[in-house]
Parts: sequence; C-alpha cells; structure tokens
Amino acid sequence: MLTLADAVLLLHVAIVVFVVGGLLAVFAGHALGWRWVAGWRWRSLHALAIAVVVAQAWVGAYCPLTILEAWLRERGGAPGYATSFVGHWLQRLLYVDAPPWAFVVAYTAFGLAVAWAWWRVPPRRRPPQTR
Repeated sequence: MLTLADAVLLLHVAIVVFVVGGLLAVFAGHALGWRWVAGWRWRSLHALAIAVVVAQAWVGAYCPLTILEAWLRERGGAPGYATSFVGHWLQRLLYVDAPPWAFVVAYTAFGLAVAWAWWRVPPRRRPPQTR
C-alpha cells in the first residue's frame, strides 16, 4: 500500500509540474517558436487542470489525490505521512504549511495568469503550417 501511496504522490507531483511548467512553457514556447504550445487540446487540458485546483480552493475541498494518498498510507500502516525516502522528499516539495486563505489567493492568482496567457498567447485549433 505504501508503494501505491508513493505512486499517487508521484502522479500528484507530475500534475503540479504540468500546471506550473505548462504556463512557463507557453511563454517560453511562444518566444522560441514552439508550435505545440499553441495546441488547443494541450492548452485546454492545462486550463482545466488549474481551474479544478482553483475551484477546490474556493470551496475548501481537499485534492482527491491527497485524500487517496493519505488513505493508502493509513491502510499500509503508516502513521499519517510516514513514507519512503522518495515519498518524504516529494511530500516536502508538494505540501506547504500555510493557512487556507493563502492557497486560495495563490491558486486564484495562478489561475488568472493562465487565463491571461490564454488571451496573450491564444491556442490554435490547428498548428500553423510551415513550408
């Protein structure tokens, strides 16, 4: 169970990297001429991911991945978040001790940055053709 909990944590970290790195990739890719950053499906998935995070923060809900990971750890006999070496460091990277309002503000600001990027570097249904 603890290995499965670590896998859920790894997935959680990958989603965070996708959301944060995705915004950076939009601007870097636009400047460097990477056509894939304008892809409609990729940009829609990125916007949806941060929209879910913002909505959860506003309603005060915990992330389902956090709940699943904690449940798996408890089923595996771990007290709370006692993890493997990798799990320990991924958790320290991912989970920050701050009041709930700070997450609402941070997630909302990041969501607004993604919306601004959508307007500033709009996605395209089809990538431009090159000759």
